[in-house]
Amino acid sequence: MTLETAVADRAQYEELLRQFSAFGAVKRELGRSLPEGCSPASATVLALLSRYGDIRMGRLAELLSVDMSVISRQAAHMAAQGWIDRSPDPADRRSRILRLTAAGWAQLDELSDRTTRLLADRLSGWTDDEVGALIRLMARLRTSFGGACEPAGLAARSAHLPAAVRPCLPQHHTDQGS
Repeated sequence: MTLETAVADRAQYEELLRQFSAFGAVKRELGRSLPEGCSPASATVLALLSRYGDIRMGRLAELLSVDMSVISRQAAHMAAQGWIDRSPDPADRRSRILRLTAAGWAQLDELSDRTTRLLADRLSGWTDDEVGALIRLMARLRTSFGGACEPAGLAARSAHLPAAVRPCLPQHHTDQGS
C-alpha cells in the first residue's frame, strides 16, 4: 500500500466515523417516535420476548449483555405497564420467567406501526432498490464486526424489527399465540 492509498483510506474511514456519529440523530428521532412510557430499552426487551417467547431473566441479561439488576428494573417497569408477566421459574424458584401479555403484543404492534410510518416518510424519496441496498450494507457491516451488536444467534434470523425498537434485533413474529 502506498502512502497516498493509506491517506485516502484513512480519510474515507474518518468520513465513515463522522457518518456513524451523525447517525445518532436518526436513532434519536426514531426513539422519539416510541409510544409514551416505552423506552428503547423496553422496546428491545419486548422484541426479544416476541422472538424467543417465555424467557428467564438471566438469559435475557445474557442476550443483552447487561447486569441482572438492569433487567430486574426493566422487568419491573414493563410489568407495571402491563406488557409482561413475571412468574417463578419452576426449575429455580429464585429466578423469574418473563412472558409477553396481550398488552405487550399490542405495544409491539404500536412500535412497529410508528417506526414503519416514520421510516416510510423519511425514506419516501428513496427507491426500493436503494432501501434494499441500505439494508444489505448495514447487515454486511454488522457481519464484518462479527455480529458484535447482536445477541448470539440473532444474526441468522431474517425478520426485521423497526430501527427504533432495536438497531440489531429481528422483528417479532406475527403468530401471537406464543
